Amino acid sequence: LLEKMADVSLKEAALIVGVVAACYWNSLFCGFVFDDVSAILDNKDLHPSTPLRNLFQNDFWGTPMSEERSHKSYRPLTVLTFRLNYLFSELNAVSYHFLNLVFHGVVCIVFLKVCKLFLDNRSSVVASLLFAVHPIHTEAVTGVVGRAELLSSIFFLAAFLSYTKSKGPDNTIVWTPIAVTVCLVAVATLCKEQGITVVGICCVYEVFIAQGYTLPALLDTAVQILRGKGSIPFSMLQTLLKLIVLMFSTLLLVVVRVQVIQSQLPVFTRFDNPAAVSPSPARQLTFNYLLPVNAWLLLNPSELCCDWTMGTIPLVESLLDVRNIATLTFFCFLGSLMVFSLRYPGDSSKTVLMALCLIVLPFIPASNLFFPVGFVVAERVLYVPSMGFCILVAHGWKKLSNKSVLRKISWVCLAAVLFTHALKTLHRNWDWESEYTLFMSALKVNKNNAKLWNNVGHALENEKKFERALQFFIQATQVQPDDIGAHMNVGRTYKNLNKTKEAEESYMIAKSLMPQIIPGKKYAARVAPNHLNVYINLANLIRANESRLEEADQLYRQAISMRPDFKQAYISRGELLLKMNKPLKAKEAYLRALELDRSNADLWYNLAIVYIELKDPTEALKNFNRALELNPTHKLALFNSALLMQESGDARLRPEAKQRLLHYVKEEPQDSNGYFNLGMLAMDDKKDMEAEAWMKKAIRLQPNFRSALFNLALLYSQTGKELMALPVLEDLLRYYPDHTKGLILKGDILMNQKKDIVGAKMCFEKILELDPNNVQGKHNLCVVYFEEKDLIKAEKCLVETLALAPHEEYIQRHLNIVRSKIASLGATEQSSLPSDGTVATEAKKNSFQNLKEVKSEKTTSQSTVANKDRSKNKKPTEKNSVDKETPKKSTKEIKDIEKKRVAALKRLEEIERILNGE
Repeated sequence: LLEKMADVSLKEAALIVGVVAACYWNSLFCGFVFDDVSAILDNKDLHPSTPLRNLFQNDFWGTPMSEERSHKSYRPLTVLTFRLNYLFSELNAVSYHFLNLVFHGVVCIVFLKVCKLFLDNRSSVVASLLFAVHPIHTEAVTGVVGRAELLSSIFFLAAFLSYTKSKGPDNTIVWTPIAVTVCLVAVATLCKEQGITVVGICCVYEVFIAQGYTLPALLDTAVQILRGKGSIPFSMLQTLLKLIVLMFSTLLLVVVRVQVIQSQLPVFTRFDNPAAVSPSPARQLTFNYLLPVNAWLLLNPSELCCDWTMGTIPLVESLLDVRNIATLTFFCFLGSLMVFSLRYPGDSSKTVLMALCLIVLPFIPASNLFFPVGFVVAERVLYVPSMGFCILVAHGWKKLSNKSVLRKISWVCLAAVLFTHALKTLHRNWDWESEYTLFMSALKVNKNNAKLWNNVGHALENEKKFERALQFFIQATQVQPDDIGAHMNVGRTYKNLNKTKEAEESYMIAKSLMPQIIPGKKYAARVAPNHLNVYINLANLIRANESRLEEADQLYRQAISMRPDFKQAYISRGELLLKMNKPLKAKEAYLRALELDRSNADLWYNLAIVYIELKDPTEALKNFNRALELNPTHKLALFNSALLMQESGDARLRPEAKQRLLHYVKEEPQDSNGYFNLGMLAMDDKKDMEAEAWMKKAIRLQPNFRSALFNLALLYSQTGKELMALPVLEDLLRYYPDHTKGLILKGDILMNQKKDIVGAKMCFEKILELDPNNVQGKHNLCVVYFEEKDLIKAEKCLVETLALAPHEEYIQRHLNIVRSKIASLGATEQSSLPSDGTVATEAKKNSFQNLKEVKSEKTTSQSTVANKDRSKNKKPTEKNSVDKETPKKSTKEIKDIEKKRVAALKRLEEIERILNGE
């Protein structure tokens, strides 16, 4: 490429680069907008974890080419450059915009080289400068997805330059440049489909420029040969040979391209391109009228719009429509230029011919004339055709400037055009700063496009400005009453505003607009696949009502019946079936979804949740691991698989559980749950200082973290730091005054460590206010009565406690002790027990030390997780205590019991992982 640009001087290149930088410097401050969201932000093919082969199996947006919802836009090399951007800067938009700016500069310089084949130096620079500043290019340069145009254009022009070297001395064929041309055409096509049209330009160049034929001369030769009065000249045979090679290679590329899209055209709707589904003659009249519309955008780029779909350009439905005059004028002007360029020899006609080829041939794939496309007008597809336009303008300017009378005015006009175009480009770039600015600028140009109203609504919705977004969505339904997507947007926004009744009404309107099922006719061919989401959204809305779960299931099944490969319907139905406590059916739904997409980590995660419901932790862990193989940073799989390992009780799994939780907190550094569970693991491993640090970090992030507060207090209690536990328990009970276990632990510390009988009594009485039947709280209150030396009240309390738990032997034993003490002391000594070191006193002391134990034993906890739209909230685990008591035998046994108490209090409360979200 550098060799071919050897005659482009350094000054010329510097001028072009400087002008490009001056026009597009502010594009570096723009974000990802419009199609960038799908192509960059939502495209997993950019991630290093995605195999490179996926780039050659998926379309431009990351959808497998085999799927019906694919747009069939196959541009793997463009996606590869996005992936390189991601590798160096992830989702920093500056690097993406900078690379686009660089590519535009390269295109302008290569275009200058092409211009020099047909124009003098000065006119070539004019054409290149006009191309560099033309405002029509802002969509291709400032919009990141426009890189497909830029890359394709580089190889498009390089292929043409290579082909111009294929003519050797004495009109011989030089095959190396032809081979290079074919390779470059293939590369250009892998950047964007229109790259293949350069072959047509090479053919025209070969016949009319390299060989110097004119159309009359070709016709005369053909007539002579047909009459048998002459033979085909050798030079023409050579030309035919070159053309055959070019056409054969092109045919081969077309065959490969058709194989890639699996002989399926993408599915577009009347909203994307209304004329494509209109009857004759409206379809033909409208498509032909779009040609002068595009030409006018090149001639007068004052009103630019990022989206020309839907009602932007009303259909031309009659021959009497005044707009047909514009169509007729355009074809007359184009025809006259073609006649001039093909009929007459000379440099001027050759220049005009090549300019026309650059305008017409690259535009054919987007013209709708041979097959429908998913848009009405798209400014980005004018990137290459504008090259021909710039050559025509430069050529005309050259003609004017050569006339002494018009020389000054031609320079003034040129300067004015370049300056105003540069200003317009600079100003237009700011429109691409954000989605809101982009679509609001579009609405200034066109208010009849419902899609623009919808997109402004989406931009506001992303900023959580639901009330304002709703206004734009409602306006979209008024502009286009049959727009299914607009009604879906209204419904979703009402739902976000918690207006479920209005939301359901909007979804029902959208559902009523869906085409009815016609037996034997493929449903997807008549509706955009994303419109089927109306069934999903409506079902997700009504399933919040427990009495309408079956109705929601019916909607999911209806969506599946319309499209058996509708993966999201299976996913959502699986979530519903889990909610309906039908895990086996949920498993079937997820397995069906996995048949459609085995590379979806979320599906494997969901299946793991089903196995947890089915009480099969081994299979659950296998599926969590499968999800992590596909996506090592899957946050929920990291978190929940670590919990599953922790709950298993298998010490061998703890190191891996810890690594996963460490990975999780790296991905989610602000989620206190991760640090809490690291603390729980450290407690299991008897690493008390480490556990304390993790618990404190969790509490710093979430000061009212119930489980972290309780377990930090418990950790202090079991490591002999009871007094440090008290302020933690105070915080816990300030946030959660009804925390029974916290009250029990606080009462225990107050009574045993601080000898604060009154404080302990308040704790246990609070427990009984909350739950009069709490055996442990009531039993400990009995102990308080004993400490208060009120044996009668203690006896009555124990009798009541025994009635609540008649099978608890330790309560009966303690009751017997109290009664024997009452009998031995006599009625007159009930309120004044001796405090000396007698055997009786020591026996009482030991007995009631045992009474005051907070007994517990380990329980298993069952995880229940409901996955909703892959947006989950995790709730932490908390230590749970189940009251148990073992009889006192000896001092040694008391120590053993103490150890058991410590171990028993430290365990998981039932994990609440009922995840929500839509």
